[in-house]
Amino acid sequence: MTVVPPSEPAAASVPLPQREPATEADLAAVAAQLGRTPRGTRAVAHRCPCGLPDAVETTPRLSDGTPFPTLYYLTCPRATAACSRLESAGLMKEMADRLTTDPELAAHYRAAHEDYLARREAIGEVPEIAGISAGGMPGRVKCLHVHLGHALGAGPGVNPFGDETLALVEPWWTAGPCVDVPAGE
Repeated sequence: MTVVPPSEPAAASVPLPQREPATEADLAAVAAQLGRTPRGTRAVAHRCPCGLPDAVETTPRLSDGTPFPTLYYLTCPRATAACSRLESAGLMKEMADRLTTDPELAAHYRAAHEDYLARREAIGEVPEIAGISAGGMPGRVKCLHVHLGHALGAGPGVNPFGDETLALVEPWWTAGPCVDVPAGE
C-alpha cells in the first residue's frame, strides 16, 4: 500500500462554503446511487466530473428528529466501492497506527475533526452529537467513505486521511456517470 504524505493543515478559521440546496435532479441521482431515498440531504457537497453528485451535505438532524452526525455523505457507488477496497486492504489500520507515531499527523487529524464540527454546527447545533464528528475522528480511523466525503466537500488540505484516500482511489468518473437519471428529473 502506498502511503501518501499528509497535506498541510487547513487554517483554523476555514470559511464555511455557501451551498446551494440539492435540486430535485440531484436528489433523484442520489436516490439512484444509493438505491433508496436519501435522508437529510441539504446540498451537493461535491460534484463528480461526470456532473452528478458524488458527495452530499446532510442536515445534522433528520426530519424525524434523529441526530445525524455524518455531515458529508459519499453517494457515488464507484467511489464508495473504491473506499471499501482500500478498507479491505488494511489501509485504516495503517492510518490508525500512524496516528500513534506521528504527532504532526495526529494534530492535523484533530484539526480535521474540529473543522468537521465547525461546519456541521454552522448548519445547526444538535446537543446529542456535540463533539462527535465522524469516521473515528479524532482518535481513530474507522470509515474511509466519511474521510473521502469530507475531503471532497471541504477541499484539499483539511482532512489528511481524506486527501490520502482521494490520492489512492482510482478515478471513479472515467467510465462516465455511475447511474442513469431519466431526463427531466
